[in-house]
Amino acid sequence: MSQAPAPPASESAIPAPHPVDQVLPPARLGLLGLQHVLVMYTGCVTVPLVFGSAAKLDTSTIGLLVNADLLVAGLVTLLQALGVGKLLGVRLPVVAGATFTAVTPMILIAGEYGMQAVYGSMLAAGVFGLLVAVPFARAVRFFPPLVSGTVITVIGLSLIGVAAGLIVGLDPTAKDYATPSHLALAGGIVLLIVLVTRFTSGFLSQLGVLLGLVGGTLVAVPMGLTDFSSVGHTDWLGVASPFHFGAPQFPIAAVISMCVVMLVTFTESTADMLAVGEMTGRPLSRRDLARGLAADGVSGIFGGIMNGFLDTVFAQNVGLVGMTKVRSRYVAAVAGGFLVLLGLVPKLGEIVASLPGPVIGAAGLVMFATVTAVGINTLRKVEYEGTDNLLIVAVSIGVGMLPVVAPTIYHAFPAWVQIIGGSAITSATVAAFLLNLLFNHTPGRSKTTAVTDGNSLVATANTNTP
Repeated sequence: MSQAPAPPASESAIPAPHPVDQVLPPARLGLLGLQHVLVMYTGCVTVPLVFGSAAKLDTSTIGLLVNADLLVAGLVTLLQALGVGKLLGVRLPVVAGATFTAVTPMILIAGEYGMQAVYGSMLAAGVFGLLVAVPFARAVRFFPPLVSGTVITVIGLSLIGVAAGLIVGLDPTAKDYATPSHLALAGGIVLLIVLVTRFTSGFLSQLGVLLGLVGGTLVAVPMGLTDFSSVGHTDWLGVASPFHFGAPQFPIAAVISMCVVMLVTFTESTADMLAVGEMTGRPLSRRDLARGLAADGVSGIFGGIMNGFLDTVFAQNVGLVGMTKVRSRYVAAVAGGFLVLLGLVPKLGEIVASLPGPVIGAAGLVMFATVTAVGINTLRKVEYEGTDNLLIVAVSIGVGMLPVVAPTIYHAFPAWVQIIGGSAITSATVAAFLLNLLFNHTPGRSKTTAVTDGNSLVATANTNTP
């Protein structure tokens, strides 16, 4: 009996999924996802450590912030990797984490209005982010390397002072202020990070900051700088209650400042999402970009409710995608799952929160200075010959650094002016954006800024690069 002819290959073959949509074997998914977590973990938890110390929160509260930070980062990473219909998520192998951009404004808001205003303004910025995600994706040409590079440079420069305060102490009258032993410990950590980066390669070289934190803490134990007594009284599993600090408050100056931070965060994430799109062979449309930015907005809502932080796409994970050539977005989803689990372990957050100030400050010094270098590298892509772009950069950096070198410069102004003008990041962003519009986007002016279309942002980088 004759058999029916086999169907043509074109009819029987199922098209292979795009590498971005491939689901890898479970063991490989787990290892690759864990690797993404290890690469970004230090950068992620440094934000709550720096903010908590500068805001003079106790160790238990900082531990709570660490766990909330990891939980929100995990949830936003899951949103970005898996997506929610046509509304949220870029659906690329990207990992989200807390951005340093928000640190200085949050410190200023906490000092002027309190923690309820910090998370109220973050919540408002999250809603703002959702509303402007689509318009921003369409207007990305107004945030070329000229603007983003200037802002990233000021972010790094403004945070170096925070790192210095953690190393030497915040009270110049204290007996242990700027003691040689603390400075030596910090210097040793910086040296260790440099040596690890110089004499190792591949994945290990990316763990220099994490190894510096671990090594510095071990040295700090015999120096009497560590106190892990509170760890034993902390639960293994749990989650902080929503609005831990009380009902959110919405001072207008704080809200404006955090909304500006959200726009800067959008600029960071845009750069990295476009880069991953090119790496994976799935270039982004404006709709894709808008969905990814909307997920950043959701991080503000999650952070405001759960006591977390604004998230952005982490550049170090973008680099890992380029290094490993693994393009599956499900690897990032697994990384998000790991972050959620870590966020549900309060004891771990308490351990991280108990790290000594000089140790955190030394690691932060390297990371913040690296942010500055990233901004300078971005500014290399700007066209200066025959343009006024050098003036734009100079004035924007000058305006941004004023409150850093003279913290009380706006003390005679109303509180709302102090919050907005007192933030180096907010000041620099507003100045760079407006000056770019004035010189490069007004009638009669030649638009000679280095590549003003959205794709130019591939060259910029996330400010959390360690």
